[in-house]
Formats: sequence, C-alpha cells, structure tokens
Amino acid sequence: MFTRNVAEGIHRIEHAYVNTYLVEDDNGLAIIDAGLPGLWPELVRAVKELGYGPGSVSALVLTHAHFDHVGTAARIRQKFRTPILVHDADRYIAAHPYRYEHENNRFLYPVRYPRSIPYLGAMTAAGALNVRGVTDVHSLGGDSGSSLPGRPRILHTPGHTAGHVALHYPERDALICGDSLVTLNPYTGAKGPQIVSGAATANSPEALESLGLLAKTKAPLLLTGHGEPWTGGAEAAVQQALARGAS
Repeated sequence: MFTRNVAEGIHRIEHAYVNTYLVEDDNGLAIIDAGLPGLWPELVRAVKELGYGPGSVSALVLTHAHFDHVGTAARIRQKFRTPILVHDADRYIAAHPYRYEHENNRFLYPVRYPRSIPYLGAMTAAGALNVRGVTDVHSLGGDSGSSLPGRPRILHTPGHTAGHVALHYPERDALICGDSLVTLNPYTGAKGPQIVSGAATANSPEALESLGLLAKTKAPLLLTGHGEPWTGGAEAAVQQALARGAS
C-alpha cells in the first residue's frame, strides 16, 4: 500500500507488515529501508509515480541491515544505480542478512504468541527466506544527513542492532524510527509503541536506553519500521515503550 505525504515530502509503502519510506525534496529522492523481495513491483511503481527513475534516486538508507529491511537493496543498487548507506556497525549484517545477534530463540515465538503467525506468514510469503545481502555499501554517519533529501539528523540508536539509526526531519515534524521503536511487533502480534522482541533484538536494555534519543527529538510524528504511524508524539511513544519493556 502506497500512501503519499504521511509527512511533507515523505511517502510510505507498507508491504507484508514492513514499512519503506520515500523522502524527496528539490534535490531528489531517498529510499529509507528496502523491505522484503516481494516489495519490488510496488516500489518501482511508487518511484515512477513520484517522477523518478534510474540515476535519479539519490540514496538507499538502511536504518539497520536485518533481512526484512534489505530485501530489495541489491535490485535498487542494480536497477536505479543508487548508493546504499548503512552504519559501519551493520556492514556485516548487510552482507549476511540472516547472521545477526538476537537474545531469544525466534522459533519459539509463534508457539508462545499465536497472534504473530499471520504477520510472520505474510513476511515469509514476501520472500523473507530469500534475501540477498549487499557488500557495495557506503558509511552512514552523523554528518551524512546534510547530503540526503530532507537533510535528516542521523541518530545512532543501537540495541536492535549495533548499527541501528533513526532519521529525524525537524522541518517536517517527523522521525523515521526504523525498528528502534515500532507500533507492531511481528514476533508477538502486539500493537502500540514498543521495541521489537528479543527474537530479533541484539540487546534489549540498550534498545530501551536508546529510546531516550527518540524522546529528545519531541517529534510529533513517528514513522516506524513495522506498524502504523504514531501521531501522539515521541515522548508519549517512548513512555509507553519503556512501560512495556522487553518481550
């Protein structure tokens, strides 16, 4: 599902319960996260609808390099000739999207949380077991935002992965959180602001600590890696996520 202007110049594609964002300004278009392989046809349509094509997509930014955010990265690089930016601490995962640290046995979650089955099933059908890694990547750091469409502030928010980042667009009152904070947890089926379960999170205490960086933005709108946009403000979302804790 493609939704234009969830914030000024920021567009959302939701596919198989994974969100991808397209951010544009007068200098071009950036893709934030690459979803799962099944996203590709919808992503191509959205990019064309916005008036862009090969050579005109400025960057693919990965908030982190888990398989469900890297799914179309190789094709974006090939078809659109787009550079891929990722934090150095996630370079290895970008190349090997299934070799990531996590706290808990992920295979037990569908048994403990049957509500997760439709979400995990949809992700599997969208190609979650067939993601190619990428090695031709560029470093994403604190100063990278100045050259990206929308000129976001890059916030290093480790915990879900060591190199996780969020992107704050102060002039657009929006914060793209990636999986540092979600409003749908695919591993439990729970909705509302929270961190992702230990099935996919490397360090839950660190992830909870990183929420403080999100709260400090005071962004009115949070755009998450999974789930619907949160319009209640960053501080309220973080309070709820902290109260919920780890799962």
